[in-house]
Amino acid sequence: MDSTSTPSAAEPGSQTAPSQLQFTGNAKEYFGIWIVNILLTLLTLGIYSAWATVRTKQYFYGHTVLDGHRFDYLATPIQILKGRLLAVGLFVIYSVVSGYFPLVGAMMAFALVFLVPWMINQGLKFSMRMTRYRNIRFAFKGNLGEAMVNFVVLPFVSIFTLYLLMPWVLKRIDAYIHSNIRYGDKPVQVQLEGKEYYVAALLVILLGILVMMLLGLAFSLVGGIDINPGELGTVNFGVFLIVPLYLFVISALQGIYQAQIRNHILNNAQIEDVAEFESNLAPQRYALILATNAAAIVLTAGLAFPWAKVRKVKALAGATQVMLLPGADQVLDNAQQADSSFAEEAANVFDVDISLT
Repeated sequence: MDSTSTPSAAEPGSQTAPSQLQFTGNAKEYFGIWIVNILLTLLTLGIYSAWATVRTKQYFYGHTVLDGHRFDYLATPIQILKGRLLAVGLFVIYSVVSGYFPLVGAMMAFALVFLVPWMINQGLKFSMRMTRYRNIRFAFKGNLGEAMVNFVVLPFVSIFTLYLLMPWVLKRIDAYIHSNIRYGDKPVQVQLEGKEYYVAALLVILLGILVMMLLGLAFSLVGGIDINPGELGTVNFGVFLIVPLYLFVISALQGIYQAQIRNHILNNAQIEDVAEFESNLAPQRYALILATNAAAIVLTAGLAFPWAKVRKVKALAGATQVMLLPGADQVLDNAQQADSSFAEEAANVFDVDISLT
């Protein structure tokens, strides 16, 4: 999939106003891709999942447009499949060994803690190298030592502070990830502040407590839920509302936090002489989008997932602007060719989140 430009677009880097990031896909198109991916993955006992991953990413990347140019996703299904098979194989070995030799399994689990930073780094390197804009690849230059400190040591230390240190730790993690991203030979520069993370975390905690108190009061007034230990076997309508309401509230709180942090990161990030970023994602609106997305997915038994995903991506793109500077024409593509996605898939198998904010 090659980068394309619209005939009416201005010359790259020549405009004086920010360019609006756009997502041109729609739920109907993605639903067709999504349902076929699911059916073929089931029919092939999971083998097609590698092709499904590539098809999905190519669709979303290819429909993301900035200054008349589309993004490209360059990984091949075979790259993804090889990495996935290796990662699953490693997980199977760990499961078998743990079953027959618990002590050895415990030692492997302990060793895995030290492999997590490596998997995160390698996964990010693969993902960035597989992303291209205007024929220039992205790259990730993080090192194992910093990853160990940010992803293992500091989160562990925060436990002993009753997690009071966690917002600062999250700031460190975001700063590490984003400051090690490269666009060609140009580094991304970010200046993040811990206070923004503490404000966002405190707001979400207070709102969460308030909402839970209100829900508890509402249920008690209508007699929706009886929490008497002697009557736990009693089934009533209120019980069936707990899970959907919980997902709705958690999704809304997640939206508030993510919007605030996303705005802070992008509004304080730049690629010197290449691009400046701006995010104006409204926390209340994004919270409503995530909450109603979660409700729609639950109520439709998952069939609304394509609509929810497209809706979310459109909201994120609509809240993002990029000022392309004259230096965008002089960026050199020095990213190396990636030939393995093992670490990225291993990270996914072991439930390590390597997604960017």
